[in-house]
Amino acid sequence: MKFRTLIVDDERLARKELAGLLANFPQVEILGECSNADEARNFIDQHHPDLLFLDIQMPGKTGFELLEELESVPAVVFVTAYDEHAIQAFEVNALDYLLKPVEEDRLADAIGKVERRAEREQRTIEESKGFRLGQDDQIFIKDGEKCWFVGLRDVRLFESEGNYVRVFFNQFRPLILKSLNNLEDRLDTRTFFRTNRKFIVNLHWVEKVENWFNGGLRLTLKDGTHVEVSRRQAAKFREIMSL
Repeated sequence: MKFRTLIVDDERLARKELAGLLANFPQVEILGECSNADEARNFIDQHHPDLLFLDIQMPGKTGFELLEELESVPAVVFVTAYDEHAIQAFEVNALDYLLKPVEEDRLADAIGKVERRAEREQRTIEESKGFRLGQDDQIFIKDGEKCWFVGLRDVRLFESEGNYVRVFFNQFRPLILKSLNNLEDRLDTRTFFRTNRKFIVNLHWVEKVENWFNGGLRLTLKDGTHVEVSRRQAAKFREIMSL
């Protein structure tokens, strides 16, 4: 398993030092290096790396701001000189948080986490291949002590919240421990549409569609909820919904 990797850090020496350490790990293929968030976003849009080693404090936008702008977020390992952002890092689903100067054993731990998550996701894809859940299926949801057995036709929205996904149905909004990417692989695309990096909507709940900023769209669901469709996904939405 090869992980196509991008290093993002405003310090050239830090990038070179990390690249040198990563050379000891044959499963890591370094695609490139970027010195700021804007440069990294363009690179990610073009090359779609599997893994980011990402600094947090950089001139201009921070590493967190970069992640907020991405349509699809690769696996992320933060590499920083400061430890005060650790909690926020894991809230955005980072796999690890390395302090500079990076030690090789800690780097090995981080790469191990990347490998284990990739293996879990691959198993899930293989197990669910050829079988996607549609509106006629039912799912079991457990959030703390509360449990539901709910038909997917009643689920109007899924929202990513860090390592969890919030499920909207009836008056309930439980959290499940699952990534939105993983959930997208399990759902029938004829019913459920990924509008942006945060939401999947049930198309049967869409009541109104209107043009929105920067070539995107805004959906109004039957319960009055507004969900934005990114410019990239808007073209796909028009293709799916047109005759």
